[in-house]
Order: sequence, then structure tokens, then C-alpha cells
Amino acid sequence: MSTRGPRCSTHPGASALRDERHLTADRDADARGVDSARARRARQQSIELPSGELRLLQPREPAELPDAGAVEWAPIAPYWSVLWRSGVALARELDGAALRGLRVVELGCGLAVPSIAAARAGATLLATDTSADALALVARNARANDVRIETARVDWAQPDQLVRQAPFDLAVAADVFYERASVVPMLSLLPRLAPEAWVADPGRPAAGAFLEAAARPWSVDTRVRGVVRIHRLRLG
Repeated sequence: MSTRGPRCSTHPGASALRDERHLTADRDADARGVDSARARRARQQSIELPSGELRLLQPREPAELPDAGAVEWAPIAPYWSVLWRSGVALARELDGAALRGLRVVELGCGLAVPSIAAARAGATLLATDTSADALALVARNARANDVRIETARVDWAQPDQLVRQAPFDLAVAADVFYERASVVPMLSLLPRLAPEAWVADPGRPAAGAFLEAAARPWSVDTRVRGVVRIHRLRLG
């Protein structure tokens, strides 16, 4: 989209990155430099969910850019570092859902608010992104919320290591269709991961293209949450 800020390598299909698994342990945070100057500039956020407060550290500069504008709005900051309203809406949808004992994977997790909510609901979580910085902060936020989240660095175009961990019970994604280039990789990847997917989106044009194609192999149930639509997809 011409109105978007500069592209960054954190987009799920931006570059070929080898899959790399990271556990939410202190050694991983230290290895990735989470306690660097950038992390120390993080701002504490609070998100109210029906089950209680979710605490979130977010890089300070993006924290001053709330996702409250038009759909075409995008920050100059890395996309992963923004607290997207689609992520919050999806977290609220997952909060309290019957997820205990289920395996859930989040694609393009960014700050991983949906992953934290699902983990609090009792799911076993794998949060994935192309950005090592994002995953390091996910580890820190998981500890702050007393949940365990495994993380993996994954490019949708090269997902073989992720697919080897399938099947999951549920795949989730929030506001990941910035560009049409994301549509085909997602359509290919989702059926290889889980029989059900929840996708939150504020109405980006590429999401429309995804849903049109997804409606052939999947049944789609859409729920409106303010400006965000949460699409529940089931295979068959």
C-alpha cells in the first residue's frame, strides 16, 4: 500500500530466514540481548481481559503510536512492536475459550498478546515470527504473566521445521495481511498446521483476497469486534 511506512524484515514473508527454536528461558533472553538499552526503554502496558489484567512490555517508541487510525495506517517502527488492535481483539476472543490441553500456534506473533491469552487459558503455545527481537520480548512477557510460551523464528515461505511440529489443534494470527504477497503462503501453510484457524483483521484489502480463496477449502464464520473481524476457519 502506498501509504504504508518503510518495509521492515519482520513481515512474515520478507526474507528467507532459517527456522530457529527458542524457549522462554532466561538464557535465551540473555543471548538475544533482551536486557539491552532497547529493552530497558520498554514501557509497561496493561490490557484488561475478562479473566484479568494482562501485563505487557512494549518498546517505548511504538507504545506512543496507538493503533487507532485508518486501516491504511502503519508505523515507521517495526510492525512487530506495535500493539495492534487486532491482536487485542483476538486475545479477548481466546480469553476464556476452552483451550486447556490444546496445542496452539501463532503466526506472525509480534508482541504475542493472543499467545499469552491462550496460554493463560491452558493451551500449550508456540509463538512464531521472523524477528528475533520480537521473540526475545515474547519470552520476557511470558514470564511477566506467569505462562510458558515456546517460540520459533519462522518464515512462511520456508516453514518445514514448523510443519514437522504439526498437527496443532488451532492456528491463530492477528493483522498479518499487510500485503497480497502474504496470501498464498498463508493459504498453503494453514492446512498443514491445524484443522482450525482464527484470523483477526481490521479489513485490509489483502485479507479480503485471503478469505475469498480460503472459503473454498475452509468454512468461515466471521465475528465483528468493533473495527476488527475475527474469522474462524474450519477445514472441510
